[in-house]
Amino acid sequence: MPVDSTYIVSARKYRPTTFESVVGQKHITSTLQNAIASNQLAQAFLFCGPRGVGKTTCARILAKTINCTNLTPEVEACNECDSCKTFNEGTSINIFELDAASNNSVENIRDLVKEVNVPPMKGKYKVYIIDEVHMLSQAAFNAFLKTLEEPPKYVKFILATTEKHKILPTILSRCQIFDFHRITIKDISDHLEHICKIENVQYEKEALDVIAEKADGGLRDALSMFDFIIAFSGGNITFKGVIESLNILDYDYFFKFIDYMLQNDMASCLMLFDEILIKGFQGDTFIDGLSKHIRNLLVGKDNKTIELMNVPQSIQQRYLQQSQNSPMKFLLNALSYANTSAMEYRASNNKRLCVELMLMKMCSIMAKLSSRPATSNPQPPTPPSATHTQNTAQNTSPNTAVQTTAEKKTL
Repeated sequence: MPVDSTYIVSARKYRPTTFESVVGQKHITSTLQNAIASNQLAQAFLFCGPRGVGKTTCARILAKTINCTNLTPEVEACNECDSCKTFNEGTSINIFELDAASNNSVENIRDLVKEVNVPPMKGKYKVYIIDEVHMLSQAAFNAFLKTLEEPPKYVKFILATTEKHKILPTILSRCQIFDFHRITIKDISDHLEHICKIENVQYEKEALDVIAEKADGGLRDALSMFDFIIAFSGGNITFKGVIESLNILDYDYFFKFIDYMLQNDMASCLMLFDEILIKGFQGDTFIDGLSKHIRNLLVGKDNKTIELMNVPQSIQQRYLQQSQNSPMKFLLNALSYANTSAMEYRASNNKRLCVELMLMKMCSIMAKLSSRPATSNPQPPTPPSATHTQNTAQNTSPNTAVQTTAEKKTL
């Protein structure tokens, strides 16, 4: 990547500017475009979802588009009218962004309400984007209620939050709510690949998949890691380089652990875990990674649940193959041991022993399963009453039997 004195991080440089360029939120962008096209815009919107998935970006695009005076046939901003130009230059007088984390008092909201009553000097709408709206105080929410429910026709509110459950129901009832999804690994990986081609960065597809998985559904996090890895690798993104720079346990480790466990090879498991500790990984990180690996093997058992296997396409086939070789009882028991170990790890004084005990238990699962006797025709249990009668008959002495027969003859 060429060195530039005006370097801009990728999260800002490649921030979407149109609905079409938003990554992984088609259900949101198509709904907003239809509302604009049909002129059925709500007075207030609430964008909620995890961090880094495009909430504020979509809010800005919506604000820009509804003030555009020359919309395209695809219901996108033209980027040529005065409103679009001022927005792109950051000098728009109709779009206001407020960070509720630092402006959360009732006085801040009262000032906002006063501004709302002033119509726009130029353009159609005044748009207020309030980020992290859940940070507003109780008094601020109450002061905002009436204005949010019945604002002037020229005002639109776009609220954004990562914690929807903290917002008062009275606020929720006054907003049109849009739930943003976590962005899939494939969408993030494809977007990173697109940036690599633009920036002439050499890359391995598997490396981009690892970045996408590590981002946990957040595109902004993925782009931050992407910039870091480019600086680390000098513009050549490799799988090995990503593993090292992000301090991630390679998939191969977990595949090896399962193979050793299926063979009841306890010694190899303990030696492999020692290798992981030498590389500087903590036990809780290993437990978490192994749990995710076993969970992916479980969902790979059924064709209906394969789509829940949240792993890159490049490695999915290995999961499916190992899943078929792993008995269901083994996977369930192993996951149970991992869950128990994760809970005990924090309180344990000897954390290494805690993990090693988990590995030894997992290795013993297959031995227990293979040592169980196979009963093709199991006998049903004898009812308690029948057992009691049988035992009574067996315990009856011969003299008692003779006496009973003699009594019958006398009668």
